[in-house]
Amino acid sequence: MKVLFIGGTGTISMAITRLLAKRGDELYLLNRGNRTDSLPAGVKTITADINDEQDVLQKLEDMTFDCVGEFIGFVPAQLERDFRLFAGRTKQYIYISSASAYQKPPQSCVITEDTPLENPYWEYSRNKKACEEYLLERYRTDGFPVTIVRPSHTYDERSVPLGVHGKKGSWQVVKRIMQGKQVIIHGDGTSLWTITHNSDFAKAYAGLIGNPKAIGQAFHITSDESVSWNDIYKAIAQAVGVELKAYHVSSEMLAALGKDYDLTGSLIGDKANSVMFDNSKVKALVPDFRCEISAAEGIKMTVKNILAHPEYQTDDDEFDSWCDNVIKVCEKAKEEFINE
Repeated sequence: MKVLFIGGTGTISMAITRLLAKRGDELYLLNRGNRTDSLPAGVKTITADINDEQDVLQKLEDMTFDCVGEFIGFVPAQLERDFRLFAGRTKQYIYISSASAYQKPPQSCVITEDTPLENPYWEYSRNKKACEEYLLERYRTDGFPVTIVRPSHTYDERSVPLGVHGKKGSWQVVKRIMQGKQVIIHGDGTSLWTITHNSDFAKAYAGLIGNPKAIGQAFHITSDESVSWNDIYKAIAQAVGVELKAYHVSSEMLAALGKDYDLTGSLIGDKANSVMFDNSKVKALVPDFRCEISAAEGIKMTVKNILAHPEYQTDDDEFDSWCDNVIKVCEKAKEEFINE
């Protein structure tokens, strides 16, 4: 298969890049070339800014592809650009949307592809929905060969999955756990969540490439395992060999106190809801797809890798102070209530 990825080195796409390289696909990555040192042998790069359409057209010349994968499209204007660039140039166009676009709060905790896309809490999710609507219109009107993929919480070896974190990633939370400090968990920590290791996600995505039954369809790709947020944080603590000191705060309180972190969207519009995903649709097309890395195993692997690589240990003093302040505010409110 001759495949072009727009991006190709991110959390989700790097695992797919590795898998396609391993199976011998002719793979091209169109990006700015910032992470070429970690690419597998045989992967070709086209260094360009995708927003510079004329430059991209010149570098693509008369190339055509069996599949184009878009990993960094967030608003409809970017998809309009892709349609101009790739209509007539590819047999399939796979767009990475988001499972966060599903209805919030959900009418059922079991999510299928027929669950409505309606998230009033998060602009990111509404934009993903708008992107899907644009692409499906191009499919219906122009025959553009679209496949839509909706990941949920997918992670890799560089960052542990969390409910609440700062702008610099997950390390500061891991560090707080290691230091024996209290760690904020939204709600009471018992809501169910689904985390998927990127290497497992890649298997289903790769199985959709070149499959004519995937054209005009949307699929989510997730693990079948659902775990509580308490269990996710406990797994991190176990991986570093310390006892977890959890501090539970309601999602509504965190959203009010954490506007700089867009917690209204990421919590109330996503992670505060218990969800379980029915993956039967993607398994019907990719019958050998199964997730082999459990949440506990994946977290352990990720923590081990982060501790071995200082470049993934980015301190976030601002977020650390915010956590301390949130805990202080909540404790003060409790004390004032008790003393009334």
